[in-house]
Amino acid sequence: MPKALQPIYTVYSRHSSLVLDCGNNGPAILYWGPRLGDSTSPEMLKQLATQQEAPACPPQEAAVSLSPELGAGFQGNAGIQIHRRGLQWAVSAQIESVTRTDESHLTIVSICQGTQIKITHRIGLDADTDVLTASTELCNIGDSSLSVEQCNAPCIPVPMDYNKILGFEGRWAKEFQRHSVDRFMGAYVQENRAGRTSHDAFPGVIIHTEQTSERIGAAYGLHLGWSGNHHIRIEEQFTGRAYAQLGELFFPGELSLEPNQSYCSPVLYGASTHNGFSALSGCFHRYIRSHLTDERMAGKAKPVHFNTWEAMYFDLSLERLQALADSAAEVGAERFVLDDGWFKSRKSDRAGLGDWTVDQTVFPDGLSPLIDHVQAKGMEFGLWIEPEMVNPDSDLYRAHPDWILSTPPAPLILARHQLVLDLTRPEVQDYLFNCIDALLCQYPIAYLKWDMNRVNNQPGNTEGRAVTHYQTLALYQLLARVRGAYPMVEIESCSSGGGRADFGILAYTDRIWPSDSNDALDRMAIQKGFSMFFPAEFMGAHVGPKDCHITGRSISMATRAGVALFGDMGIEANLLEMEDEEKSELATAVALHKQHRELIHAGDLVRLDTSEYENSFGIVAANQQEALFSYALLNSPSTSAMGRLRLCGLDANRLYTLSIIWPSAQSSTSSSIIDVINGSVVSGDALMNFGLQLPIMQPTSLLILHLQS
Repeated sequence: MPKALQPIYTVYSRHSSLVLDCGNNGPAILYWGPRLGDSTSPEMLKQLATQQEAPACPPQEAAVSLSPELGAGFQGNAGIQIHRRGLQWAVSAQIESVTRTDESHLTIVSICQGTQIKITHRIGLDADTDVLTASTELCNIGDSSLSVEQCNAPCIPVPMDYNKILGFEGRWAKEFQRHSVDRFMGAYVQENRAGRTSHDAFPGVIIHTEQTSERIGAAYGLHLGWSGNHHIRIEEQFTGRAYAQLGELFFPGELSLEPNQSYCSPVLYGASTHNGFSALSGCFHRYIRSHLTDERMAGKAKPVHFNTWEAMYFDLSLERLQALADSAAEVGAERFVLDDGWFKSRKSDRAGLGDWTVDQTVFPDGLSPLIDHVQAKGMEFGLWIEPEMVNPDSDLYRAHPDWILSTPPAPLILARHQLVLDLTRPEVQDYLFNCIDALLCQYPIAYLKWDMNRVNNQPGNTEGRAVTHYQTLALYQLLARVRGAYPMVEIESCSSGGGRADFGILAYTDRIWPSDSNDALDRMAIQKGFSMFFPAEFMGAHVGPKDCHITGRSISMATRAGVALFGDMGIEANLLEMEDEEKSELATAVALHKQHRELIHAGDLVRLDTSEYENSFGIVAANQQEALFSYALLNSPSTSAMGRLRLCGLDANRLYTLSIIWPSAQSSTSSSIIDVINGSVVSGDALMNFGLQLPIMQPTSLLILHLQS
């Protein structure tokens, strides 16, 4: 080891420390957790971690380094997997340099002479939010092509008592479903090959102890900021050691590096806490707000949306759209979004994708009459687009059938009657940008709903090579080009709902659509899972029709609006068919959202530990002077009377005026707390330790509490 190197390096944030052991060949995390005091030296940790030789094992096990090495005899999944025509595959690197950019960040450069690669690890803690950021860069310093099968983000050792895995699964219209697995000897593996983050394999995982809840306990949260294919691996070896590894997933032959070429893994974002899941989410939320929210959005209130999709589908007419705009303005909408069906030949999902010109049969004078009408009502105008796709029944496909991704001689796979355009081709990029540019030049469009309605499961270019990696980068390039030309246009990431949701896409977009389902009961679980990593202001949440178009379930306006109120609120229902009483209740909910929007979109989320038939959470102001709490009863409880709801996140020594502010019309079969609580002054101590007696409620109903100091 070069003399200039220290054996151990430590980086700090406000509440966390990360200790990196560089005393061996590969840098390894020795400690990541609560900030260590001045009396604790890294050498103490090194000594306390001394392990003896295990039976039937080498005298010294290969380290769980940032990139565990095959050449060092690592028996798990190597962090970097490469070869040169089957040779030079066993990585065994030596640390060349460690550079400290500040108290919180390190850059570690290692060289493997045998495989002729340079490895650069960048790792650090954000000083204010405690979020870990880590990446692995691989450079080919040899004189021949290097085949890359894996180059994962830095590997995270997992303490032995972190024996629970909280992962995420789902499907279309039911994304971000949480599942819990006991850690086991072997590997928990989640792989995604959809060409987007997908509905069933969100690139995030939480590893925690048996005792961890929303309020207490230790946990690591890990998220890969990448919008393409990925894999997650949590592996426990027979010695008891465990590690977490996240990285991009490559198809065969997808990535090779020529001499002096480099590849950098997606950034791994992590958070460590001993204060429960809500604290873990708080780290991610604060990081997004301070680092991933574009500066042009600073201080701008997120407008309440009206989206035309579930009101009209493809059956568009100027007259009905103008009437919808009138009704949307009446209930308080601030942005009117014209969804699918507005462009040439788009009478169904079978035709038109790729031909991004206005349908003259529906809009003979273009979109101006509608936009003028919308703006006259005081609303912004937004537009749905799906640039990455093409219908075979389109002028674009007829002119350029070679512009699609495919895997010949396999037959083309149609999904939703569409194919995927090859964004890696410059002419495709130029065509799509020019189409979008023409729309944004001609019309005052403030918002684009950018959709992707199918997986990319034949990701081959005209040369026959797999290109999902490059397709994802090309998407980022196209989005950056649009934002660069039109910086004030906001963009939503939609992909058949929540199929593209990650920190990578947030560098180019301002909102995520978590699900196509507007069923309020399903939405509570979807939004709970989404909230583990993303804050409320990035979560599109719409009030749908009384009878949900996807589940068929009939849900009251009070519950539909109460669920949507806690996100980036919108409306996606046919207001022209809505009864006046419902419309009036909706307008009240929209006004309530606007009244508390600043708190909802800037406050700290605290989820409450409840039974499986309940859902409850709060948004607490940073100064703890104000809070909103939602409580929903999902199913009938086993007892006739309800229990008490213990709040959290408040100032125990502060007095709060408590009000039940939603539903606007409250009723009960007999006298209850609803009749006596409004306007009462209660201490935070009492609300958190004694709790609030809940009234008898019907399933699928909810209450929203407001606390003001």
